[in-house]
Amino acid sequence: MTSPNDVIATPLLAPHNLGIATMLTYALIAFAIAALGGLFLASHVLRGKLAPWAVSVLHALLGATGLVLLLVEVLQGTPAARVTAALALLLLAALGGFYLATLHLRKTIAPKVVVLLHAGLAVTGFLVLLSAVLAA
Repeated sequence: MTSPNDVIATPLLAPHNLGIATMLTYALIAFAIAALGGLFLASHVLRGKLAPWAVSVLHALLGATGLVLLLVEVLQGTPAARVTAALALLLLAALGGFYLATLHLRKTIAPKVVVLLHAGLAVTGFLVLLSAVLAA
């Protein structure tokens, strides 16, 4: 006969880790959807056009949602080093995003290098976070 403790076989499914995995998964989903919007935005900027403002706002809101979920996770305990590294990378990407938004508000097309740096930091942060979730 098995006890309820025997049923939990992996650390990811342990009751104390279930909320963590879920929160990080939701953060990944928000970042992934934001990335799709980012591709659309970058395609405009790289062609020398201003992107639609509504897509920029949605991109920012999804990124902010992912950041808040990730920050809550980090502040709740002792996260894996990769989670903290992902947060740092994504915060740097957000700073670049704020700069890009200020340019957009002034109806100025952003420098391509800034767009690529923002995207590179965000994608790297996403992949680091994904690796942390998959390793849990």
